Amino acid sequence: MVAAGVVGAAATLAGKQLLGRLTRGRLGATDDYNVAKVTVSGPIQRTRGRMSPLSGGRPAIADDVVEQITDADADEAVEALLIELNTPGGEVLPSDDIRRAAADFDGPTIAYATDTCASGGYWIASGCDELWARGASLVGSIGVVGSRPNAAGLADRLGISYEQFTAGEYKDAGVPLREIEDDERAYLQSIVDGYYEEFVSTVSEGRDMDPEAIRETEARIYLGSDAVEIGLVDELGTERDVETRIEELIDAEPEIREFEPARSLPERVGLAAERVAFAAGSGVANTVAGDAGELDIKLK
Repeated sequence: MVAAGVVGAAATLAGKQLLGRLTRGRLGATDDYNVAKVTVSGPIQRTRGRMSPLSGGRPAIADDVVEQITDADADEAVEALLIELNTPGGEVLPSDDIRRAAADFDGPTIAYATDTCASGGYWIASGCDELWARGASLVGSIGVVGSRPNAAGLADRLGISYEQFTAGEYKDAGVPLREIEDDERAYLQSIVDGYYEEFVSTVSEGRDMDPEAIRETEARIYLGSDAVEIGLVDELGTERDVETRIEELIDAEPEIREFEPARSLPERVGLAAERVAFAAGSGVANTVAGDAGELDIKLK
């Protein structure tokens, strides 16, 4: 009964959101805006994957976000850009695509970290004029991680042998069905190191920070109150404080419009229906976890 109630409530709420998303830009829309808001929420990646109630929801699709920023930049009514960030990071090049779009925007750009602005999220923030956060926001993680599954032991137990024909010494470096050689490990590490140096350079240039000071963070993640002390964040404040800052920058009261990627009506129906299913599934998952005695603590 509890699970059914949760599912029903989630579906009702998501159904209302469905109607709002279907009519956005058609019913009740306003042209009275001068600030574009673009949200980057979830893991940053190139392509769209399926949403699962157990995986933390929908990822941030880089091409969609770039499209939103580009549309905002082309809109003559838009004088400033607000990028709201709540992401643990993600893929390198998709993050850099969003950063470049933000850096190319013709007007003031403010990044605002809500819950989390880590790794790829901070890469994006380095392309904005200012970064704001809450005192309890999580900010930083200026580092790169690379991983490789090692299934060699499992392959041996299953009697699976690996044989591949390649041209070029490192063409099959990192293949999981055999143990990695020391020289291959060094080669793959050099790629990760190269991405890290690019990350440091990007943040150093965008945030006007000493590269050594960035390295000294050792990819730690900081509370916003600590991040502002070491220069990773410009100011602390609420969204209202950010709006006040935008008002100073454009010398006008900010009227904010959230930009979303252009989609056909069938696409919006499909995405919204998917969110209904996700909301219902999430409710079931949370109820089952609670009944199993697991402690679920969230700070918002």
